[in-house]
Amino acid sequence: MLGAESRPDLPAPALTDTTPDPRAPALLTAALAARTHAHAPYSRFAVGAALMDEHGRIHAGCNVENAAYPEGLCAEAVALGALVLAGGTRVTAALVAADAPSPITPCGGCRQKLREFAAGDAPVWSADLQAVTARHTLGELLPAGFGPNHLNHLAPR
Repeated sequence: MLGAESRPDLPAPALTDTTPDPRAPALLTAALAARTHAHAPYSRFAVGAALMDEHGRIHAGCNVENAAYPEGLCAEAVALGALVLAGGTRVTAALVAADAPSPITPCGGCRQKLREFAAGDAPVWSADLQAVTARHTLGELLPAGFGPNHLNHLAPR
């Protein structure tokens, strides 16, 4: 996990009353630290994401752009890769951070990727560079989402 303790130049994240959940501060710190490593030379829109797994571990990621635009990676996808690599199988909470005038949420593709590992009631926080600015559930962001449970009736091959 990337943390602010290794980045003394990062400000301590503030929390607002929109984040009473005790998981949010650590996720915010990790997402802001990851964001500093974003490779965003084309959009100049650096994003950091942090996910908590079923063991309480935090996995962070940043966006990685590519000159062939569709080949870039969103911060949430990078964080999911880190979660899986570490042996995680479930996302219990997520946070996405960027320097934006209004709260950002995962793109449609990342909402679907998160759905593979998270339940509809999993919190998804949005943050700017100082504080959490919004809270949603994955179900609110991806209503009637398609997930692994839709394939339970199929026999394993």
